[in-house]
Amino acid sequence: MILPSASPLGWLLALATAVAYVISAIAGSRFSSSQARMALIAAWVLHGASIAWGLMGVSPHFGFASALSMTAWLMLVAYLVERQFFPQLRALWVLSLLGAAIVLIAALFPGKPLHALSSPWLPLHLTLGIASYGLFAAAVVHAWLMTRTEKQIRLAADSPSGMPLLTLERLTFRFVTAGFVVLTATLIAGWFFGEVLYGRAWVWDHKSVFSVLSWITFAVLLIGRSRFGWRGHSAVRMLYAGAALLLLAYAGSRFVMEVLLVRAGV
Repeated sequence: MILPSASPLGWLLALATAVAYVISAIAGSRFSSSQARMALIAAWVLHGASIAWGLMGVSPHFGFASALSMTAWLMLVAYLVERQFFPQLRALWVLSLLGAAIVLIAALFPGKPLHALSSPWLPLHLTLGIASYGLFAAAVVHAWLMTRTEKQIRLAADSPSGMPLLTLERLTFRFVTAGFVVLTATLIAGWFFGEVLYGRAWVWDHKSVFSVLSWITFAVLLIGRSRFGWRGHSAVRMLYAGAALLLLAYAGSRFVMEVLLVRAGV
């Protein structure tokens, strides 16, 4: 079965965004800091236009790839803000290449048509959910940078991220804490949304199960860090586990429904 893809304008925006991201990745090593920043902002603006077209264009769609695209866009927001306080942070090439790949995936898999909203809670629930995705994705990127920095320190080499290890660790858990707060609000909004849509407050489907498991994982991680001083590889692995569960909660389940089941003819 042929899978749907973006409209011609959607593809044009996606390609322009991908090219802009690649240029920003190259600019990070070949041009001045201000020029690299302007290139990244241009890519970010095009990315936002691509997302807006997918949601409000002639044929609005939304799906797993759209959620990932919004997550990448929010990560860029966090990076641009963070660079104002930590100009030495070096993660431009990673985020740029990731953004280029995700925006093309979103054009290839635009998702299902958006219909009339069945509940006034749904936009709030989705907005909070995507925001939590963005915050935890930023935490994962910082944890990855932290791991690389620790390895380089053991080799007596310079930090590849341009940031001290303890600063990266502190920033990682700030993003985890913020993401946990937003995820909690997402689950509460989902509770009310389920009451209106299904007639009962909670539906134990795969999305709910993975969401609750991720919430429990992050809660244990934050309690462990606060009470027992958890840090290093154990804490990072738990962060990765929680992020993977959260990814499966929405994007993973939608990928199965939109791609795998469609290809199987189910």
